Amino acid sequence: MMALLQRVREARVEVAGEVVGQIGAGLLVLVCAERGDTDAEADKLLAKLLKLRIFSDEAGKMNRSVQDIGGGLLLVSQFTLAADTTAGNRPGFSQAAAPEDGRRLFDYFVAQARSAHPVVQTGRFATDMQVHLVNDGPVTIPLRIAPMLPKI
Repeated sequence: MMALLQRVREARVEVAGEVVGQIGAGLLVLVCAERGDTDAEADKLLAKLLKLRIFSDEAGKMNRSVQDIGGGLLLVSQFTLAADTTAGNRPGFSQAAAPEDGRRLFDYFVAQARSAHPVVQTGRFATDMQVHLVNDGPVTIPLRIAPMLPKI
């Protein structure tokens, strides 16, 4: 699984003019499930993003996590993170999970986030969304958790 984290002062997602998810300070997280991903990768990705120290402490040093500051999470599914742009001018998305697998993994990721963190909002899976944010810093961090290989 992969995610693109953006430290935000505020963020919201709209669908057809309706706000469906909104947070104040925290993380906007664009989430992509790839072929072969399982719940284990989702768990590792969530654990990493909750503990990642990308918020400033009193000295202005990135030393606090979203949990430390009590910030929100706005989780948005985005299969286009799996884009392959190595050939031609049209991106390919063959590495993205199939829609039904992507939905299941995204829903699992959201459920796990809600059980681990007090403020979790989302966009809507497989919907045309408009994402509004005030990027703080700006701080934008890519995270990728590779599928676990079976033990031999």
